Amino acid sequence: MMMMSRCFLWLVLLNHVGGAILESQAPHRELQAYRDCPGCTTTTTSASSVSALHYDPDLKDVNIVATYSDHHGNIRLGSVKMGHLSSSWLFDNPLRPNTNPSSQDSFQNDSTRMEENAATYSTTNQSGETDNHFPHMEFTSPAKLKRQSLRQERRAQRTLDLIQHDKESDHQMQEAAIHKSITFENSVVGKYSIWRRDYESPNADAILKLMRDQIIMAKAYSHIAKSKNATNLYLFLMQQSRENQRVLGKATSDADLPSRALEQAKAMGHALSLAKDELYDCHELAKKFRAMLQSTERNVDGLKKKGTFLIQLAAKTFPKPLHCLSLQLAADYFLLGFNEEEDGVKKDAKFEDPSLYHYAIFSDNVLATSVVVNSTVLNAKEPEKHVFHIVTDKLNFAAMKMWFRVNAPTDATIQVENINDFKWLNSSYCSVLRQLESARLKEYYFKANHPSSISAGADNLKYRNPKYLSMLNHLRFYLPEVYPKLDKILFLDDDIVVQKDLAPLWEVDMQGKVNGAVETCKESFHRFDKYLNFSNPKISENFDAGACGWAFGMNMFDLREWRKRNITGIYHYWQDMNEDRTLWKLGSLPPGLITFYNLTYAMERSWHVLGLGYDPALNQTAIENAAVVHYNGNYKPWLGLAFAKYKPYWSKYVEYDNPYLRLCNINE
Repeated sequence: MMMMSRCFLWLVLLNHVGGAILESQAPHRELQAYRDCPGCTTTTTSASSVSALHYDPDLKDVNIVATYSDHHGNIRLGSVKMGHLSSSWLFDNPLRPNTNPSSQDSFQNDSTRMEENAATYSTTNQSGETDNHFPHMEFTSPAKLKRQSLRQERRAQRTLDLIQHDKESDHQMQEAAIHKSITFENSVVGKYSIWRRDYESPNADAILKLMRDQIIMAKAYSHIAKSKNATNLYLFLMQQSRENQRVLGKATSDADLPSRALEQAKAMGHALSLAKDELYDCHELAKKFRAMLQSTERNVDGLKKKGTFLIQLAAKTFPKPLHCLSLQLAADYFLLGFNEEEDGVKKDAKFEDPSLYHYAIFSDNVLATSVVVNSTVLNAKEPEKHVFHIVTDKLNFAAMKMWFRVNAPTDATIQVENINDFKWLNSSYCSVLRQLESARLKEYYFKANHPSSISAGADNLKYRNPKYLSMLNHLRFYLPEVYPKLDKILFLDDDIVVQKDLAPLWEVDMQGKVNGAVETCKESFHRFDKYLNFSNPKISENFDAGACGWAFGMNMFDLREWRKRNITGIYHYWQDMNEDRTLWKLGSLPPGLITFYNLTYAMERSWHVLGLGYDPALNQTAIENAAVVHYNGNYKPWLGLAFAKYKPYWSKYVEYDNPYLRLCNINE
């Protein structure tokens, strides 16, 4: 009786941390699943905890009445034996509240174990191993809540990290795409856009193509008709063929054709249908088409040779306006008596000052030289420190002197010299001058203008230009002799345009090399085997066929290293070896590659962009970002052959309002 009263005196309130809901419809859990957690054995015994009652065996069978709310909010009752509860469960004793606060900690420490026991309850209940059941209770412990909170935080942080990573990836992809577009180089030469065919309609200009094909078929059938004495059909086919030709005219697309073109194509189709019914012979047609193909190939080959010859002729012909300019300048130079004043002029000290920026330009083209000087000075940060050494031939010396006398750039210093004044440059010292005295060499060069030389082809025509043995072209190999007081000098061709300040080139560490240049090799192009004859053992034993070529046009020469290594002597040796032209064809680049072999420092490509005189598909961004652009090739900017899209880079440095240019009709 006392036990029962004791039961009723204790009103047990289950403090469900987190407000968990026990669903009445859920399956009962096995009470034996409630076990003490390992940490509870060390918890201090308290009268308000179940662990304190475990020492009293009479209390183990006491039923604890629990109240809870289901998911609909209805009040439910449940019971559990005292002995089946974990030591972490607390009793709220209204007579002695908060008897042992430390027991609260034991509950929190045991909450994780309760969650693990939940699965055991469910499994035991389903197996039916025990009869002790109570309504299903779902607990949410503080540890679980903490884990859920941490999990949500990790998910949020992971989401932020992914978003940030995506942004960084997008940024990197954009930078890579921009860099690729800048460095991309289209090496397709002599062709229009390589992308065009991807967007070309397969039916574009269908009528034009059809009518041209009809003419070819008509010629084939008319030949067969004539051989078989089918005179009427032959005349009919020839008439339709001529009519097709008249309709086509000079049309290059369907839009250029007259409105009756389609009707004529139908009439021609009818004529070909009749011819096919009467004359079709597969063997005869194949023979005729083969003959027509061979004839067309011969015509195309002849036109290519003729075109090559005309381009070479135009490239080495001095334009009339430039010839006029030289004559006018030379005439005024002598008329105004400037030639007499030059004799008493003292040499400027800047010409031999090694602390300044010195340039060497060897040219007989007044206008081209003026563009090189103007573009360099206008883009220089300190133009007063730039000195230009211009060397020309006797024929153009007066014109060059006159131009820079009346059009001298602000602050910069200009020196104009005549190559004929270099008395040390004679045939006994210079290999090229000695070779020019050879009758065989003269015949090789100066018969190139004869029409029969067309049969030589493009390969020989290019190198049979006498300019390749011009001393102005080979004077670059004698720079230490021409400028004995200088330590460094920048060599510039007359077909370049300067777009940035070139002073930083003097600060480049060339690592003991003599020549600083931009390499031109790409994959298998512009390597030594393109310029030198490696079938000759003198070449194959001394040089690497795969060595990378470089370009003349903008070259920094260290004259101190040049003198130390006797570079001019190396040049003379190989030039003499090639007197019979068996080591390389003519020009200054092959002997330059040999002379400066393993002595060339490769500079950044952005310093010097080449190809504006032969390649219509250069990267526009690379051109605009280059320090120097080079019109190497036949399509010089002062010729009518020049590419229109490249000419503005050169023409913006031409003073078209100059009286001499207007007088000679030199304009844009």
